[in-house]
Amino acid sequence: MSKYLVNVYKWDDPSVYEGQGDFSDGDTVVVECEIGKDIGTVISVADDGKESQYRVLRKATKRDVETFNDNNEKKSDIFDIAHKEVKRMGIEMKLVDAHVSLEKNIIIAFTADGRVDFRQLVKNLSKIFQCLVRMRQIGSRDEARKLGGCGICGRELCCAKFPGSIPSISTEMAKIQQVSHRGSERISGLCGRLMCCLSYESEQYRELLKGMPELYSRIRTRNIEGDVIEINAIKQEVKVRTKDKQIVTIKKEDLK
Repeated sequence: MSKYLVNVYKWDDPSVYEGQGDFSDGDTVVVECEIGKDIGTVISVADDGKESQYRVLRKATKRDVETFNDNNEKKSDIFDIAHKEVKRMGIEMKLVDAHVSLEKNIIIAFTADGRVDFRQLVKNLSKIFQCLVRMRQIGSRDEARKLGGCGICGRELCCAKFPGSIPSISTEMAKIQQVSHRGSERISGLCGRLMCCLSYESEQYRELLKGMPELYSRIRTRNIEGDVIEINAIKQEVKVRTKDKQIVTIKKEDLK
């Protein structure tokens, strides 16, 4: 069997599916997953080493797509009913989206601060909708991916534009690129988390900073001694405040 990366839910990363057949990028396929048969889109062929839980059954027919679209026309009603039930039960969660499978089973995505006990909610919704219901807690980045929009750069959100796993963004990435001092508001995206784009050049900056002194450290060259007040990784130079309060720019090669 071949393995494929298939995207089923708007808010989720593509998952690995096994399937017999020759499927191409962009193919609409019928898959078997946690809520039964569903519709997905092939993103790419997956590495053989990746584990798969689910199967690609076949290419979707016109009738499959029409059935799927008909089922999901009821999504807004399902979402409204689920929202009212959450409010009635006083559960601290924010519903993000609902998805209806080919077999009319439902999965509802939500965000919450910490873990939430939604077992009784699932029982209630299963009785109301008379079908299998699953709840899926997602992160704020996944919510932003589903909603879409533009970042402060004026371009489409990275999480929505680029399929695949959202990388883990750390404060170290911002520190390496010397933008952490701007404050969290200026380096955070619409989701409230650190911007995805901080990961794009972090490795290059890490390489460029090799052999450079730490910010605010004291250095001594043949002619100068002072404190590092600024580091320019791109130009490979540092600014130093000397004992007599002069500001001097020194190239990396002159630090040795």
